[in-house]
Order: sequence, then C-alpha cells, then structure tokens
Amino acid sequence: MSDAPPVPPNDRTGRHSPTIRDVARIAGVSIGTASKALNSNGRLRQETRDKVTAVAREIGYRPNDMAQSLHRTRSMTVGIISTDSFGRFTLPIFQALEEEFADQGIAVFMCNATDDPERERQHLDQLLGKRIDGLVVTARRADKRPPVGPLPAGLPVIYVFSQADERDALCLLPDDEDGARLAVRHLGELGKRRIAHVTGPEHFEAVQLRHRGYLSALAGLELPAHPELYLSGKWTEAWGREAVAALVDGKADRPDAIFCGNDLIARGVVDALRERGIAVPGEVAVVGFDNWEVMTEAARPPLTSVDMNLSALGHEAGRLLIEMIGGEKVRGIRRLPCTLVVRASTAGQS
Repeated sequence: MSDAPPVPPNDRTGRHSPTIRDVARIAGVSIGTASKALNSNGRLRQETRDKVTAVAREIGYRPNDMAQSLHRTRSMTVGIISTDSFGRFTLPIFQALEEEFADQGIAVFMCNATDDPERERQHLDQLLGKRIDGLVVTARRADKRPPVGPLPAGLPVIYVFSQADERDALCLLPDDEDGARLAVRHLGELGKRRIAHVTGPEHFEAVQLRHRGYLSALAGLELPAHPELYLSGKWTEAWGREAVAALVDGKADRPDAIFCGNDLIARGVVDALRERGIAVPGEVAVVGFDNWEVMTEAARPPLTSVDMNLSALGHEAGRLLIEMIGGEKVRGIRRLPCTLVVRASTAGQS
C-alpha cells in the first residue's frame, strides 16, 4: 500500500501525527466505519476491517492512552439531545462532536426533542437506558433553559449553543458580543460613520449581547449611538425590508451602514436597498450574523457576515466531554471567539 496519500503534518510539531480521520480518508471509508474496524465492534465485512487496520498500521496510527483507558471501563457511548428541529445550528456541532468521539471509538446517539419537554424526557430515559457515558445538550437558541434531568450522579453533561440555569453546569457558547464588535469595527474601518443596528426580539440574550457589542464598538470608534438607528423586530427578511423603509424612506440623514442581527434580516435589508436604487456597499454597507451560507451566498451582493464557528464549539465540547468522562471536573460558561467573513456587501463593487 505504498501509494497511500500522505498524512498532513501536525500543526504544532511539524511531524506527522496520524488521526482516525486520516485512516478513514486513505481507506476510503467513513470515520464511523474506521472507528468500528479499529475497535473491533459493529458489523463490518472482514475485507473492510482488514483494509482499515492495514492503513492504520502503515501510517502509524495509534489510539491515544485515554481512549484505551475509557474502553476498559465505559460503555463508549454518548447521547446528544437537541431542540433544533431544522439542524441549522446543531448540524455543524454534531459533525464536529462525531469526529472527536470517533477518534476515541465512542458511538453517538442523537435525539431531537423539538422543544417538547415530554419528548425530551422520553429521549433522556432511552439514552440513560443505554448507559451513556456522557450527554451533550444543544438548541437553536443560546438562552437559558432548565437543566436536563433527573440524571445519575456524576454523569458528565455539556450544554453547547445552550445554557442551563444551573450554577455548576458547563456551557459552551459563541461570543456574540465580540462578534458584534468585529462587525462594527469592520464598518468603521471602511469609513462608515452612521451605522444602524437592525436586529431580532429583545428578549433573546443574543440580541442583548450583540447590541452591547455594537455600542461598545461605536464607542471605540468615537462614533455617537443614535437611538433612531437601533431597530428591533423579528428574525425575518420581511422585518429587514420594514427596517429599511423606516431608516431611509423620506430621511435626509440616512445610515451609511447597517449591522444586522442575523443573515435573514440582512438579506431583506440588501433586497430593500437595491429596490430603492441604493448601492450596496457603495452607499450603504451591510453585515449579517450567523454566516448561514444559504443566505449569504444567495444575497445580491453576497453578504459579509459574522461566523459563530459552531464547528469549533463542537470540537471543544467533544474534547471537554472526553476529559470529563475520564474524571476531570469542568464547569462554568465559556464563550468562544467568532470570526468575520468578508464578502461583497462591504468589500465589493457597487
């Protein structure tokens, strides 16, 4: 098998450090299949099992010590309960979690509770019946919720893109406030001076944090915060259109930039500006939030947007849960950085 593709070097050491993802890629199988083959579980054809183990041997893949230890004492299963029925926020988190767990030979059971407490309880009972080693709770919004339970004493739980109203819970969230600062600073660096903020319902924690970041960035740019340039409404394209009407129709002093609370609103904003003959970004630059590519790439022009790095949240959650299963005690709220993805709505030609 000397024609196997090369294994990428480890970013920190420069040396080759093979992972189960490399094994799966070279063997031409999924990460889950590679994990089953290397851990001698699941139903696989012997030919597939032999191929995977041969690749692992050739590239020098070795399961780490923690994985070996866990295999001796645990069920090697983890449960995920989500309330995001569309999967828009949960899917990248789930994919990252699955990669982290597969590298340790951990199987994943995913359940969708669709914001139904009774359905969540039923799913939880089923997961506990499988003797899961840990639990991940995700949602389509990051507001506080009652803790999942009742749970067996000592079962590790992580809330990802979700918060438990419980002091000892571990919650991983995007840094909404700093993400908003990134967006507004970007607009300020482009020379924009009347920056509006059009966002969703004020009872959402994300709305409050993003508005705080908006105000903080304006202060850092030494720009005034005009109350008439802040509008809160719904998370919809229609609201973006309404907001543009309120901000520009019949107004002599209109904004030269609009920071939107999500990409749906931003899509409505750029459409409404275009319909009025207002050039984006030449006359008004627009930034969204979420970096939802269905919206950002389809918009005309394509939207600059804040990416919450949900995949990074999932990877960090996977690593932390594995540590907790191994006995580490971790708690508190951790906010991971967002990034700004610049596209034509701020950087293109009008």
